[in-house]
Amino acid sequence: MWHWHRSVKEIIEMVGNIQPMADIKKAGQKEEKKRSSDPVQAEYEDGMEFLRDNDLAQAAAAFHNALRGFEERKYQDGIANASNQLGNVCLEKGEFEKAKEHYMRAWEICDRFDDPMSLLALSNQLVVVHRGLNDNAKALEICFDMLETHNLNNNPQDTVATMEIIADIYLSQDEKTKAADTYRTIASIHKNFNHKTSAGKFLARASELETEAK
Repeated sequence: MWHWHRSVKEIIEMVGNIQPMADIKKAGQKEEKKRSSDPVQAEYEDGMEFLRDNDLAQAAAAFHNALRGFEERKYQDGIANASNQLGNVCLEKGEFEKAKEHYMRAWEICDRFDDPMSLLALSNQLVVVHRGLNDNAKALEICFDMLETHNLNNNPQDTVATMEIIADIYLSQDEKTKAADTYRTIASIHKNFNHKTSAGKFLARASELETEAK
């Protein structure tokens, strides 16, 4: 049995839908589009609609059909996208091992084509997967890799978001002192940007955990 403080759905909503390779550039576009005249792409788009409607069985069928079509064409972007979305379907169903297989296939393609943004998005989903598999050590390893990337990119917002996940993992393991240290680091980041209210909130949480750990 796995334990976490955020639900799978909450974490998925937090990091957003992953769309590796070409599709990731379209994130945030919400205009309605006509159904593609290409039958394989149309299957993929149908899968996205089914997934948005939480019709997981229909979404899985559509993405499997799309994946087969992309494989026949050897279209790597399409294979990565369809594999990723099949991972999302499995994640919603709590089928973590299957989700991992699909995400890792997308990962291999994104890594081969040197697509760091998609790899980072996949990392977020793989953290959820490994927590679901009760492999917190691997989840933490991925989080620390993500922190290194965020630091290199000078991205304090995502650094804080990742550190909150790290603290959450520590709490799920009842490692209150480590969680408190993490919250203090988050507070210091907020303090550097003069976010006094947020800094105070995390300091208070750290103090509370330190008291509980005694």
